[in-house]
Amino acid sequence: MPISALLLVLAAAIVHACWNVLLSGSEDTYSATAVAIAVGVFVFAPVAALTWRMEQSAWPYIAASSALELLYLVLLSAGYARAAMSFVYPIARGSAPVIVLLASVLALGVGVSLLAAAGVVVIAVGILLVRGLRGAGSMGELSIALGVGACIAGYTLVDKHGIAHANPFSYLEVVFALTALGYVAGALRLRGAGALRQGLRASSVLAGVGFFAAYALVLAALRLAPAASVAAVRESSVVFATAWLALSGRERVTRERLAGACAVVAGVALVSLG
Repeated sequence: MPISALLLVLAAAIVHACWNVLLSGSEDTYSATAVAIAVGVFVFAPVAALTWRMEQSAWPYIAASSALELLYLVLLSAGYARAAMSFVYPIARGSAPVIVLLASVLALGVGVSLLAAAGVVVIAVGILLVRGLRGAGSMGELSIALGVGACIAGYTLVDKHGIAHANPFSYLEVVFALTALGYVAGALRLRGAGALRQGLRASSVLAGVGFFAAYALVLAALRLAPAASVAAVRESSVVFATAWLALSGRERVTRERLAGACAVVAGVALVSLG
């Protein structure tokens, strides 16, 4: 991997961990998410306009990606409202590469190397440790976290092909604009305008900027390095986030959960590089 790509992916991992920390710490994660996605679309609109390139062939990918992003945000908000970030985040991020691998095997008949198979086992062990061997996380919380991972896997597969038909910033701007329309409309109906006004805080604004910036950095890295290498380094965000939560004292992160987060990252590296 070129050093430029490595720096882009590490920056994306740190930014991604930061915006998730900000969002998960909100009193009303649903309203904060609505504000965040709207802010991200607004802030990056000038960048998208200056770099605009959009082919007609990009629209099917945009439609699919925005639908998956919308479901992703709904599940992520629900996960952070119900469970600790140190539970949701590692499971969601770690399960996504496994789902991509399974989809490739089942739908495309792609072979699985021993290294990738070992990675799946390591991730499974990591998820068990994050959840807790005594089952600290409920099945409902686990299902939501895995659902977030499935959405990540889905839009990653779609976007890998979609950005070939548009400038990355242009593509993301349209995807997130459609996502924002759907999410904000739903939040207004279910939470009300007052809740959204209360959700307009500095943390939500920064999360919105980070939400867009992190994925833009990943897409830029994908143009310079193989997807497997990018995916492997990208998941270092799990360790960054878990370590910050533990060191800051915001959440009680057990040694078991920290070990699980590290195992997830190691497993993802094996899957990505296998």
